[in-house]
Amino acid sequence: MSKKIIVNGTIITMDRSNTLIKNGAVAFEDGKITYIGEELNDLSIYDEVIDVKGDYVIPGLVNTHGHASMSLLRGYADDLPLKQWLEEKMWPVEATYTKDHAKWGTYLSIIEMLRTGTTTFVDMYDNMDEVAMAVDHSGMRARLCRGMIGFGSEELRQSKLEEASNFVKNWNNQADGRITTMMSPHSPYTCGPDFIKKIVDKAAELDSPIHIHMSETRAEVELNVKEYGERPVKHLENLGMFEQPTLVAHAVHVEDWEMDILAKYDVKVSNNIISNLKLASGIAPVPEMLSKGITVSLGTDSSASNNNLDLFEELKQVALLYKGVHNDATLIPAEKALRLATNHGAEAIWLENQIGSLEVGKQADIVVINTKQAFYQPAHEPVSHLVYSGSGRDVKDVYVQGKQVIKNGECLTVDEERVIFEVNRLSKEFA
Repeated sequence: MSKKIIVNGTIITMDRSNTLIKNGAVAFEDGKITYIGEELNDLSIYDEVIDVKGDYVIPGLVNTHGHASMSLLRGYADDLPLKQWLEEKMWPVEATYTKDHAKWGTYLSIIEMLRTGTTTFVDMYDNMDEVAMAVDHSGMRARLCRGMIGFGSEELRQSKLEEASNFVKNWNNQADGRITTMMSPHSPYTCGPDFIKKIVDKAAELDSPIHIHMSETRAEVELNVKEYGERPVKHLENLGMFEQPTLVAHAVHVEDWEMDILAKYDVKVSNNIISNLKLASGIAPVPEMLSKGITVSLGTDSSASNNNLDLFEELKQVALLYKGVHNDATLIPAEKALRLATNHGAEAIWLENQIGSLEVGKQADIVVINTKQAFYQPAHEPVSHLVYSGSGRDVKDVYVQGKQVIKNGECLTVDEERVIFEVNRLSKEFA
């Protein structure tokens, strides 16, 4: 692979010291960053010199929870509470999904994520071979899992468990290492204790992390207490889940003592703030989690409940909402919000040694932001501008593992016109 260097950039590294380098450079080769710092005098050793003319250069964002194929259901059923939205609208339509739906819905989500600066995403769904192939073809990075709902016969549950296990075995570390995998029971309210135990045992056997929805709504928590005598956090602890590396989505309704359990086992949390607000599920206690040392990251959830996959909206919302709710303007400052979307995201999926910051030796997952716009001026504080003024639509160029996948806002690896045609063709079936 050729040697490339980005020059004349405002480099926001998001490393531990939160280094900001004006008129800086980032070099990469064979998919990894080889230099970061002040501009070099001799650029002759590089095959390609990319002058970004002062634009911001940041690590690729990490979206830690979603369902990419559900992009076909964007706008299909809005303004409903979660239970009704799921049981009356989503699940009946999703039951008709084919591999074609999974393929084109995933491509649509991948284009949207790449164009708004997300280079890595977590996906929990069905037909995951199609999702993985789309990730491979697009050049994106993802941690994927076959979500398992425990309804139906024992034979059906066993079939899902075998499918999920085979997916982990077949796809982990594929696509030049850009695809990693997890095991994934859907939630404590859709999976009985025996089924969850089997999934945990299989995850241990495969040395695989676990991803699960948990404590998204108050009704869900109350149902868990009614059926199993415990709130979800304690229930899952009793089932041995947290003995495995675990990422939970939502964790909206968790009490202080439950957060202590999550911290004890180093359970990671994906905060899906906009989806939770839209479905009126509640507001997760993110400042309290952070104060206990819990790794909190950001996820969009699906574009059926969000309704977009622009992670810049999530990080702006997380920086604003808690200030207003707690009447404390110091909560989750801009730098922390951006960290939730970068290295906290990497930590949440156990890839912190590979992605999440711009550092020598890490993967060259790099995003260039077009700052030649009025709302980025004057350039007092770049991180503040990114969080409070910017959006994913300001993304200009994107590299994943050193390969350019977005150039001047256009996707180089996926035919966007074809994808839009196919998703509109398929979505007519849902009318």
